[in-house]
Amino acid sequence: MIDFSIEPETQMILDSLRRFIQNELKPHEAEVEEIQVVRPELARELRDKAKAIGLFALGMPAEVGGGGLSTVDMCLCEEEFGFTKDALVRRAFGAIPMSLLNCQGEQVERYLLPTVRGDINVALGMTEPNAGSDAAGIKTRARKVGDDWVLDGSKHFISDSDVADSFIITAVTDPTKGAKGISAFLLDKDTPGFKIGRLQYMMGLRGTNHFELVFEGVRLPQAQMLGPEGSGLYQALSTISRVRLGQVGGRSVGMARKLMHMCIDYANERKQFGQKIGDFQMVQAMLADMATEIYAARLMVLNAAWEVDQGFEAREKVSMVKYYSSEMLGRVADKAVQIFGGMGYCREMPIEQMYRDARVYRIFDGASDIHRSVIARGMLKNGRQVL
Repeated sequence: MIDFSIEPETQMILDSLRRFIQNELKPHEAEVEEIQVVRPELARELRDKAKAIGLFALGMPAEVGGGGLSTVDMCLCEEEFGFTKDALVRRAFGAIPMSLLNCQGEQVERYLLPTVRGDINVALGMTEPNAGSDAAGIKTRARKVGDDWVLDGSKHFISDSDVADSFIITAVTDPTKGAKGISAFLLDKDTPGFKIGRLQYMMGLRGTNHFELVFEGVRLPQAQMLGPEGSGLYQALSTISRVRLGQVGGRSVGMARKLMHMCIDYANERKQFGQKIGDFQMVQAMLADMATEIYAARLMVLNAAWEVDQGFEAREKVSMVKYYSSEMLGRVADKAVQIFGGMGYCREMPIEQMYRDARVYRIFDGASDIHRSVIARGMLKNGRQVL
């Protein structure tokens, strides 16, 4: 028998998240959308409240002070996160790079544990102008000079640069080894030669700000290398399945559910030609399509998450989830605008905001086209083992 029930402990966390989002985050959504930042004092207040009731760093292992939730549980939490703004989620519940679990020795006390406690913020710097979905194509270089490493290059689209105390930076340490010649470094924001460049304004996700990073002769001691030399790309890819399932799959399902709920309420209230628009078969068809696609995506997310929790790589399934859930969200958002009509296109309603926010899910963490290739290559290589 397949048991789809949610454990009571997990349900308690989900209920707490739902109340927290409704009572503590929702009142600030309009402000964040307008000023495009979460005020520092508000960020501290939200984080303190979340920590006080055990809702901070839920996805980090319990042995380092995190919530210790499984991949399935985190996907369910990410659904709840989809009901509010990404920037508020990051400030309240934490946006902790799982690569920090590679910290060793003094790095644990200096970076890992303070981040899990919410005392400092660490941002992940991988993306470059010529290396987005192709993470192995980075050009930032780290050269060995004596006992130190010297970084030169740049990054862009780096989330949370404005609030980060430190960064995890990937750089090429051995150009002859390709993907195995990339290493990761821990870099403090006040390190000489490092500067945060211009703010790169985005279509959506306002408040989750992205910046350029510039490295000009940044000198780092060997102790700042994160993990073994040459393991930088592996560190990122070894946790990417969990990230894609939760922050893309689960979050897409949550955002789509929120849009669907708004459309149901509107279809029952809005009248045209003397009747509720929910009585029109074309509107009913769009609602039915929404519900069916959300249901399918949700089961895909949870099934693939369960496989990851069992220790399976599930690479093709994770790509299916990332591809389908993000595309599903785009279709649901488009139908929501259509059902709301002019009000859906107007900034007075959150539909317009969510429509903009939804678009990037088909791009980050690997564009849809890349994941379709991953799925197809897996099918051709492994045949019927994919499904």
